[in-house]
Amino acid sequence: MDRYNRITNKNQREIVLLKAWPCAWGKCRFCDYTEDNSTNKEEMIALNAEVLSHVTGEFGVLEVINSGSCFELPKETLALIRRIIQEKHINRLFFEAHWMYREHLQKMRDYMGIPITFKIGVETFNYDFREHYLNKHADFHSAEEVSRYFDSPCLMVGIKGQTREMIAYDMEMLKKYFRLGTVNVFTDNSTDVKRDPELVDWFMETYAQLLCDPSVEVLYEKTDFGVGD
Repeated sequence: MDRYNRITNKNQREIVLLKAWPCAWGKCRFCDYTEDNSTNKEEMIALNAEVLSHVTGEFGVLEVINSGSCFELPKETLALIRRIIQEKHINRLFFEAHWMYREHLQKMRDYMGIPITFKIGVETFNYDFREHYLNKHADFHSAEEVSRYFDSPCLMVGIKGQTREMIAYDMEMLKKYFRLGTVNVFTDNSTDVKRDPELVDWFMETYAQLLCDPSVEVLYEKTDFGVGD
């Protein structure tokens, strides 16, 4: 599995995929990424240190992802990230966190000592689909509410049961309330959630302009950031 990459097009940065403790929620219907979690602390710390050793600081920006939230990384890994930030003169960090951690984001900003762009897996701003089908356990009711805490939502498109109207609303909310965002085109995995090829084709044609939008990253494949498998 690739765990380090350099993103050289939109929002240039280095990106690492680290191992962490099991996701605090871990029940999203569409997600099988939790298989990359671990309960072996020594193994996680060693693997994460090896991955982080590739960071050069060339862009001054680092994104750290894991199969869950940044708060589930071992404290030793978080300390190493902080040291690398200082040693490599990194001036911005990208982290991701679940809605349940919204009141703890400032603590992480204070700990790291540099600006952090916090991503959140929203999937959709449609409450019923997000909570009753995707089982996201994120009980916000509006994009504006999310924007009070987080900087960059990750949205998902192309799921059977999703509609064009739902996607159109999500794209509208993304552009209205956030300066950055990620759109993940759903890929079939080991869960029972399935891709809707017709809806994907419609999205890619209707929102083709997003491919050139510097504020939105569209991931057609889940490995488009160059990490994972």
